[in-house]
Amino acid sequence: MIRWNAFILVLALTPIALAAEPDKDGYVPLFDGKTLTGWHNVNGHPSTFFVKDGEIITTGKPTGFMRTDKQYENFELEMEWMHVNKKEVANSGLFVWGDPIPAVGSGYTRGIEVQVLINYPKIDWATNHGDIFSIWGATCVPDRPHPKGYARCLPSEERVKGGGEWNHYKVIANDGVIKLHVNGKEVSGVSKCNPRKGYLALESEGAECHFRNLKIKEMPSTNPKPEEVANLDVGFNLLINGLDMDGWQTEKGAWTMNDGVFRPKGTVTLTTAKPLAPGELIFDWKLPGKGEAKYMNQTGKAGEWNRATVTLKETTSPEFPSVTGLEIRNVCYREIKGK
Repeated sequence: MIRWNAFILVLALTPIALAAEPDKDGYVPLFDGKTLTGWHNVNGHPSTFFVKDGEIITTGKPTGFMRTDKQYENFELEMEWMHVNKKEVANSGLFVWGDPIPAVGSGYTRGIEVQVLINYPKIDWATNHGDIFSIWGATCVPDRPHPKGYARCLPSEERVKGGGEWNHYKVIANDGVIKLHVNGKEVSGVSKCNPRKGYLALESEGAECHFRNLKIKEMPSTNPKPEEVANLDVGFNLLINGLDMDGWQTEKGAWTMNDGVFRPKGTVTLTTAKPLAPGELIFDWKLPGKGEAKYMNQTGKAGEWNRATVTLKETTSPEFPSVTGLEIRNVCYREIKGK
């Protein structure tokens, strides 16, 4: 079991920038080969991302992401990745220009995704070879029109190797334009991206994936407007690890946790195992049906995810009542000094 205090400590560590001299081509490492310094596990279990033999490895469980501590705007990024699945579908990705916490109702950030995928069935709207597309409210324009009109660029060539083999990605991002080189050749791109400045992130999506030799070269700013910049980290940390009930208190079996989502099975309240100091609490909730829905003095739409923000005026253990069909995810908290 991971102790609650240790879990909060890991999530709340002060960002530390990677200190390294640029190489001859102007790149600095995004990964020191030994630790996850410079990265923030947003909504994974403490075991979801780890370092072994000079590689960042994600177990793929739960779905979610680990982001950089700092935002990036214009840059060239290189990395190598390898899925271990030989036959089964294996999915992951690099998120570009993302927000610091998940989008409403999602395990992922708003941003632009550079897909890391193999063994997906051959279909007409997606490929295994380096698609780029906007997710969760971000926008972009693909270099080539998508056959179904999606904001998704399909690659011009099939260059990705299969399970157990390393692939090289070079991502060039500048002034809202992203170009992807797969194993030495440009194959896809998007433009007019919004946001066009934000966090970089590695994705966990159900399959084990390895990353190594991550490095970046920043380029001069092209002065994005405030509305073109992703949200800044203001200190929110998720209180859910995505896999188990650690850090939470209820009767045994009264609530379940599955891939980042709480669901009640009875009528018992769910509460944090430890009190939270005065601050802000954010959580996403959904109830079945249509029309207006209400939960914990919050009003939203039934059948859709709604985001609530609650001010904690005193030290307390927030309680979540059980309601039939209720789903809760993305419970985030930040302490506000002086409250």
